[in-house]
Amino acid sequence: MEAAPNGLAPPKLVDEELARRAKRAQLKDLNTKHAGNEVSKALDSSLKRHTALIKRIKLSIGTENHDQIVKDIESLSLEKYVDELVGAVLEGIARCKTEKDVWSAVEIISSLHRRFPKAFTLSLVSSLSAALAAPSRAALAALSPEQREKEDATRVSRQRPVLRVCSELALVGIIKDAPERSGGEWIMKTIRDLLSNDPTLSSLPLLTTFLKSYARPYLGLVPPTTTKQVSSGEAGSLSEAATNEANSNVTDGAFPALFSEEEELVEKDIRDRFKRMCEGYFENVAKKLVHEHNRLQDQDRRNHEAYIRSGEIFEDRQQAYEKMTKNYEKLLASCQILSELLYLPMPTLKTASQKSESIQIGTNTGSSLLGSESYDTAGGKWEDEEERRFFEDIPDLKDYVPRSILGVGDENTEISEEDNQEREKREKERVQEEVKKLEEELEGLKIDMKEGGDAPAKASTTNGSANDAEGDGPEDSVDEDGAPTPTPGSPKASPPGSPRLAPQGPSQLLTALLVRLPDATNRTLIDEAAVEFAFLNSKAARKRLTKFMSQIPKSRTDLLPHYSRFIAILNRYMPDIGSEIVAMLDEEFRYLQRKKNVVKELAEVRSKNTAFISNLTKFRVVPPHVILHMFKVCLDDFSGTNVENIAHLLEGCGRFLLRSEDTHEPFSKMLDLMRRKQSMQHFDQRQLLLLENAYYQCNPPERTARQAKERTPMELFIRHLIYDVLTKKTIDKVLKLLRKLDWNDPIVDKTLHKVFTKPWKVKYNNIALLAMLTYDLQRYHPAFAIAVVDQVLEDIRRGLEQNVYNINQRRVATMRYLGELYIFRLLSSSIVFDALWTLVTFGHPEGRPLPNQPCPVDMPDDFFRIRLVCVLLDTCGMCFDRGAQQKKLDNFLTFFQLYVHCKVPLPMDVDFMLSDSLEAVRPNLVRFKTFEEAAVAVDEMISSALQNAGIVAGEDGADDSGDDSGDEDQRPEDIDDEDDELTHSYQPPDERAPSPEAVVLKSTQESIGPSEEDDADFAKELAKLVTDTSAESRKVDKKTALALWESAVPPPVLRKKRNEENDEDSDVGTIPGNEPGVMNFTLFTKRGNRQQTRQIAIPAESALAVQTRTAQMQDKVEQQHLKRLVLDYEQREEEEELRALEARSRNGAIKIRFVG
Repeated sequence: MEAAPNGLAPPKLVDEELARRAKRAQLKDLNTKHAGNEVSKALDSSLKRHTALIKRIKLSIGTENHDQIVKDIESLSLEKYVDELVGAVLEGIARCKTEKDVWSAVEIISSLHRRFPKAFTLSLVSSLSAALAAPSRAALAALSPEQREKEDATRVSRQRPVLRVCSELALVGIIKDAPERSGGEWIMKTIRDLLSNDPTLSSLPLLTTFLKSYARPYLGLVPPTTTKQVSSGEAGSLSEAATNEANSNVTDGAFPALFSEEEELVEKDIRDRFKRMCEGYFENVAKKLVHEHNRLQDQDRRNHEAYIRSGEIFEDRQQAYEKMTKNYEKLLASCQILSELLYLPMPTLKTASQKSESIQIGTNTGSSLLGSESYDTAGGKWEDEEERRFFEDIPDLKDYVPRSILGVGDENTEISEEDNQEREKREKERVQEEVKKLEEELEGLKIDMKEGGDAPAKASTTNGSANDAEGDGPEDSVDEDGAPTPTPGSPKASPPGSPRLAPQGPSQLLTALLVRLPDATNRTLIDEAAVEFAFLNSKAARKRLTKFMSQIPKSRTDLLPHYSRFIAILNRYMPDIGSEIVAMLDEEFRYLQRKKNVVKELAEVRSKNTAFISNLTKFRVVPPHVILHMFKVCLDDFSGTNVENIAHLLEGCGRFLLRSEDTHEPFSKMLDLMRRKQSMQHFDQRQLLLLENAYYQCNPPERTARQAKERTPMELFIRHLIYDVLTKKTIDKVLKLLRKLDWNDPIVDKTLHKVFTKPWKVKYNNIALLAMLTYDLQRYHPAFAIAVVDQVLEDIRRGLEQNVYNINQRRVATMRYLGELYIFRLLSSSIVFDALWTLVTFGHPEGRPLPNQPCPVDMPDDFFRIRLVCVLLDTCGMCFDRGAQQKKLDNFLTFFQLYVHCKVPLPMDVDFMLSDSLEAVRPNLVRFKTFEEAAVAVDEMISSALQNAGIVAGEDGADDSGDDSGDEDQRPEDIDDEDDELTHSYQPPDERAPSPEAVVLKSTQESIGPSEEDDADFAKELAKLVTDTSAESRKVDKKTALALWESAVPPPVLRKKRNEENDEDSDVGTIPGNEPGVMNFTLFTKRGNRQQTRQIAIPAESALAVQTRTAQMQDKVEQQHLKRLVLDYEQREEEEELRALEARSRNGAIKIRFVG
């Protein structure tokens, strides 16, 4: 609400409240005095009018129907329709949305109440109570979260107008708690039931709706009379103070001055109880808000840690975080509305920099928790900031445990039970209250470690001063009133999982704590365990802890850093723990020195001992002279197990000792001594490696900082899209962003070329996505796609020429990229086969590998090319399963097996990889067992290819190739395959098509059609086919029979004569010199075994001549078509396959289905 500049309520609000109060009071007086009065005039009992009234009420009882409904109520009898009116009114209330509609409904209900105060009102109140009932928990539990949320939203929208009408009815005297009281308690009970049965706070909007309109009459709340901003404080304190101030100051224009207690519509005790209930509910909502805020920040922190560890946030984790954020924002908005309506302060929400929980060890966020000056760890004692926080930022137990329990006093004296009693006597007055509180907490079986509560404030003393126990009064007051100074990474408040004491004794509690210690594997848990142990502190407990630390399993070295932190936290106030554990470790070290001849059996014990000592040294629990003495003992006998001991100590705490001021000088001398002894003595390779690694880990060589490459924002953006954003779900978005770039800018073009030609920089599984992007971009920038393919082929060739081990991973990624580019039709299959043949032949004499033949770029024990072939076959080998490509792959696999047998026996992983790849492309392939078998198969393959190539060459210049022409027309596919492989070396580059797959190689005869010999041979075969057919096959029509008879029966002499005389009509027997317009037919007759011929002249216009001519022409066309199908079968098959591939290329990439 607004506040006037002078601190009073705005005049507009005052006038509105006065008007509402006057209307309510007037209607309440009317309902009280005239309820049940008889109507003097005659009433209409018409069924039609009653039905119309009930229908109108159901439709709405808002302002649009108010006058007509009131008029009908006053003029109709209605006695027989009271029950129907109750149901109709309930339906009409649901359609009241505005304040005017609500008041119209109240007036209509008041009119019915005055007519039927018992029959109507009691039934209506019962129905309204049922409409405002809380939902059943059992029914909600059976619903899914989505259904429950939808059900709650529907219920709230249904109950909101009902609650507003009921609130008005309670103010105008229709809903009553007693005859002389208002209905405030009825409303309060209804709202309490709604809120108490709602753990998800779904009914919170109902409370805000109620408070917006009825906070003044039901709760007695008024706006604060000061204009200052509401500050955070105890929930409920400001509201009560503001209300008391407003009620005590009667000023012009303020709400309290308008009404006296007699004029209030709700009793004061109801208002006070209602206000306390709402304030208590707000406190619970505020606590839930703080809890959800902390959970959200914890989840955000865990997401950040997961991103640091794995480089990405998984989808389920991201969805959970988004859902949590949505719920938190909804809760925050509701809490803010309640805060404004109740004039209560919002709870304090900690920001990310104020969170007390620390990050788990090993995950460095790179930021300081408190924004302090950055700690330079480049040459310091710690490797990074996270390690520094773990070993240096140790929480102070005084922040969480009362001083009486810690026994804070002279640090030079042992803190024991007797000292605690003496100190309690000296400080009896000071600690009496703390002891009393502690006893109450122990009796309540709960320890609440809150900052500034039971625990006193952090003392202002530093290391070496012990004046806290004997301080004067002013100093003590500063300690108790001042807030403790937090340290980065240490808890500022009690951790969320503070220890809960079960109903057991101290011994059982300590046992439970020690059982939980192995599970405390992060800073937060180990700090909580230290605080819990401080509450159980006693001499017996400390002895049990020391014994427990001496029995750590030798295989659990991962617990030692956390146990060392646990000891370091306690050692500040319980120094006997640290000294006893150090003495125990020192004694164990001496024992291991005496047993140094036992190497294997005590190896893990030695490792655990040195690791524990190293971690305690970095926490400054182990005195410097102790650790230096251990180094000296190992150096005195610098052999055997002491070499490993020194290596472990150097790795564990060598850097810390070398860079600490108090140990730098002596430890430097020890390192020099170790280096001299190392150079003088003889050690095996393993020991030398241990010592070198340990030395350079604690004293790394100085080197200049690596200069980060400077990139323009556009380069960073492109790299971010390809390396970080590109996934299956975002590829369309990345494509759109790349297309929006300025491709005419040379910098952009160069950057894109570099990114798309370095597939080893993207994730291996994303190489297919990179090829898909290249395919999508080639539609708009074809030159770019060509440049990418050229660079990939060049990288493959360069890798074969150099054969450098450190680029093998790049070569694997590039080969996978080549296969993916083929799948997306950015290059032809010939390029893929060229790459495969190059892998197995490059560098070998005449391209033929031989067993045990050394090759500078492909030695017999180098199996990397086999890996590359397997990668390419795994990527696109399944595409070569039909047509000429299948034959090409079969030929290559034959030669590939020869290449494999030229190597020394394959390692197991390479053999498995080869078997898997061959099985994927050719499941039924029978592998050659020896090199000889493979060599025979390769020789047969090459000889067959050369023979077929020779046949083709001979046919080009031969004239008498009649019988062999069919073989040439039906040449096997391997001729093309071998010709492509054998002749590509001497073909000029400019004569080779850009896409070899789109070119069909044909001989000269194929390009000009079939020869005369082919026609004669075809006619001979066709005649033989006709004469050899069965009787059934001769059942043809007359036209076909006549054509076949003419083409087959004439003797050779006549047929030759006819062919010479006729140029166009070779099948029709015409005689030169005859009259034009006449067609000559030859009539064959047979007498005995002798055939006779006779020429008959038929006019060309006759039906027989026309029909014969048409049949002959059709037969000729069919014969020519059949010839073309037979002679050009292979050519047609390859062209159809090419068209199919081109169609698939236009439609999209090849979809590969793995079978097996």
